[in-house]
Amino acid sequence: MSLALIITIVVVALVFDFLNGFHDAANSIATVVATKVLTPFRAVLWAAFFNLVAPLFFGVAVADTIGKTVNSNIFKPDEMIMVVFAALCGAIIWNIITWYFGLPTSSSHALIGGLAGAGLTASQLIYGSIHGVLNWEKIDKTAMFIILSPMIGMIVGFTIMVAVMWMFRRATPSKVDGWFRRLQLVSAAAYSWGHGTNDAQKTMGVISIVLVASGHLAKLPNGHIPVPWEIKVLCAAAIALGTMTGGWRIVKTMGLGITKLKPVGGFCAETAGAITIIGASLAGIPVSTTHTITGAIVGVGATNRLSAVRWGIAGRIVWAWVLTMPLAAMVSSGTYLIIYYCTP
Repeated sequence: MSLALIITIVVVALVFDFLNGFHDAANSIATVVATKVLTPFRAVLWAAFFNLVAPLFFGVAVADTIGKTVNSNIFKPDEMIMVVFAALCGAIIWNIITWYFGLPTSSSHALIGGLAGAGLTASQLIYGSIHGVLNWEKIDKTAMFIILSPMIGMIVGFTIMVAVMWMFRRATPSKVDGWFRRLQLVSAAAYSWGHGTNDAQKTMGVISIVLVASGHLAKLPNGHIPVPWEIKVLCAAAIALGTMTGGWRIVKTMGLGITKLKPVGGFCAETAGAITIIGASLAGIPVSTTHTITGAIVGVGATNRLSAVRWGIAGRIVWAWVLTMPLAAMVSSGTYLIIYYCTP
């Protein structure tokens, strides 16, 4: 296996990480921009910094989960590299499509769908069977949190908002607004910390798969995927750079389209999202930061009245969530077919 091919795959993985940050910048900054606590430019710089440092302080349980989505023992090194390449292409294409239409979908589920689609297609073409290709335990857990993460975010967001409303019930609106404008900087930082922790690990897992398959890394004695510190720094930097680039189309959908937020609501939504995402990261579950913050925003909006939530927009987002994994799998499968039949 040529070093040039390995480097190419790593670069493509970092492009995916950059687009992940670009696509998911809205998750990190939508509420703080919508409440006018920070300008979009300052917000993305704030989010990018915490995206950068977050993966350096947590474990790599999420990266290990991603690395085990496809059973790499089935494939030869060159075959596994092509599976990863096709998966990344599928996830990148899906991210670009959904960014264009302003849909806050999940880069995590796009990547997992891409790995599944490319892995199944490769195994069927090469070995005539798809048995044992995918680690369904890991995939089922991730798919389950397509439903659970927004529900948890919604419940936590609703609970925090109700608690804050009760605690500050005697304070004047102007004082509450002033306090929470400052507190929202903390909650935005915490959410970006969680975003960087969970999302950057996914690309770490993909790059580690490539290096293990090529013989440049060995699996740990317990079977886990190793993630050297150099890979952590590269992935953290790529996602931070993508976040700095931003994505205003999705910011408008997330921060302005679902419900009208004030600083106190933005604080509660971001805090709920941070709690949910960091908890999932420690458990090794690659959740969608998009799903989580959307659920939290809906939960906060529902404390006012159910009609304060624009359910039509929320429904359109949910459909994008449901379709992400299968459509990314289809795109990755098609990409692998092109590679398979067009390479000598």
